[in-house]
Amino acid sequence: MAQAVRIDGKAFADGLRARIGVAAAAFLQQTARRPGLAVVLVGDDAASQVYVGAKAKACEEAGIASFEHRLPATTSSAELLTLVERLNRDPEVDGILVQLPLPQGLDEQAVIAAIDPDKDVDGFHVINAGRLAVGQTGFVPCTPLGCLMLLKDHLGDLSGQEAVVIGRSNIVGKPMAQLLTDANATVTIAHSRTKNLPEVVRRADIVVAAVGRPEMVRGDWIKPGATVIDVGINRLPPTDDKPKGRLVGDVAFGEAAEVAGAITPVPGGVGPMTIAVLLRNTLVAAHAHAGLPAPEGL
Repeated sequence: MAQAVRIDGKAFADGLRARIGVAAAAFLQQTARRPGLAVVLVGDDAASQVYVGAKAKACEEAGIASFEHRLPATTSSAELLTLVERLNRDPEVDGILVQLPLPQGLDEQAVIAAIDPDKDVDGFHVINAGRLAVGQTGFVPCTPLGCLMLLKDHLGDLSGQEAVVIGRSNIVGKPMAQLLTDANATVTIAHSRTKNLPEVVRRADIVVAAVGRPEMVRGDWIKPGATVIDVGINRLPPTDDKPKGRLVGDVAFGEAAEVAGAITPVPGGVGPMTIAVLLRNTLVAAHAHAGLPAPEGL
């Protein structure tokens, strides 16, 4: 059997970011201001600092204003909530992203709940989760929306496809299942308590793996010709030839690529889509705040 087609998330994300750049320039012409994204980083988590830096760079390249707020780990809940409230009122800020995880002692749910749902470009607010659940327009978490874009780009119409989402987090699993349901797929949410998990996955035309366990999904779990979206990114322990450790997904890529029809690699698959969709959500928010119709083609 031929090797699976590699779904190039980086190439798709680059195209999406280019379209966002064009739309952001048009927005600036119409409103005399750039769309604005405020990113709040509390503490000195190394991975979070890298993510925030990447988001700021992506904003600049796309013509979106980036407002960074870096706070010490000693910041109190009251101080953080005061900043969020100020950003809610700031007319230059269209999207607010509080980088997670927060330092110990800060209530993540309380902070997310304090963000104006119409500036919640991460899509984590309970109101946006509710909007998604009942089919209303709202912000959807960036990673699952990026996965849906890749699926539609590769497969076209998803109607009637049997999909299995492995993982039930509020950030990926649950919204992913809802998006697939809305696209008329038949969806099963599987997780650590699912009985006969390999058999459940083997039924699927579409597999979305988002469990955070390196290479858990094996090649013999995959239905021949299925489309596999691997959301996981895990760093294996260092070896002599890979002193920093190898990055792998939740799917055993080499095995799965022998069976699947198409698969996202790790890295270079879903990862680049997350920041691209964040920029897209910020642009959509800016249009809504300016009373303009949503930009097309995004």
